[in-house]
Amino acid sequence: MDNVGAKLLPFYVVTDVSWSMSGRKIDAANQILPRVVDALAQNPILSDKVRIGLIDFSDDAKVQLPLCDVLEPTLTIPTLAVRGSTSYAAAFRLLRTEIAANIRQLKGDGYLVHRPAVFFLSDGEPTDQDSEWRSAFADLVSDTAYPNVIPFGVEDADGNTLQALIHPSTGPKQMRMFLMNKGEDAAQAITSMAEIMISSVIQSGHSMSQGQSGIMLPDKDDLPTGVTTYTASDDDFV
Repeated sequence: MDNVGAKLLPFYVVTDVSWSMSGRKIDAANQILPRVVDALAQNPILSDKVRIGLIDFSDDAKVQLPLCDVLEPTLTIPTLAVRGSTSYAAAFRLLRTEIAANIRQLKGDGYLVHRPAVFFLSDGEPTDQDSEWRSAFADLVSDTAYPNVIPFGVEDADGNTLQALIHPSTGPKQMRMFLMNKGEDAAQAITSMAEIMISSVIQSGHSMSQGQSGIMLPDKDDLPTGVTTYTASDDDFV
C-alpha cells in the first residue's frame, strides 16, 4: 500500500446545534468547514497530512461528516441545523466511539496516526447532570487515543465548565480554551474561532510535515479581536 508509514493528524470539529444556536450563530457555524476546506486548498500538500471530521450535538450527537480528506472532489459539505438541548455527554460518547473506529481503520490501512485534536464549540451550559458529562469526558480522554481537546465558548458558555474540558491541562503540551469576550457578537466570535481552528490545522500540518508532532495553537498576540485564550489555571474570565 502506498500509504504504509504515512503520517496523519485527525481533527474533529464538534459543534453545539441546540436551539440557542439559532439564527446567525448556526449560520456562522456552517461556515467553519467551508473555510477549513478553502484554507487546505491553498495548502494542498497538507491534504496528505490531515483528516477532518464534523460532529454536531444537541439532545443527541450525530456524525455529519466522517473523518476524511476534505479536498476529495466528490465531497459534499453538510449543513448543520438546530435541534434540541445541549448534551455534552452525547457528544463525548459519540466522539469516543468515532475516534476509536477511525484510528483502527487508518492503522489497518497502514497509516501512522498522531494524537487527534478536538475543537469543541458551545454557546451554553450542558443540560446533562454534572456527573454524567464529566464521566463521559473522563472516558473520552482516558482512552488509548488520548485526544487533545480545545474548547471554544461563546455567549452563555461558562468558562469554568469549558476549562474542565481542556486536555491535557498541564505539562509541556497543555492545550488552551478560547472564550468570546463579554459584550462581543456571538456570530462574529464563532467566525473568529473558525480562524483559530484553521490556523491550528495549517500550523500543525506544516509542523508534522517537518517531522515534528503536537497540535499547534496560535499565540495570544495572533488571536482575532473579541476572543481571549486561557489555560486550565487561569481564572480571570470569571
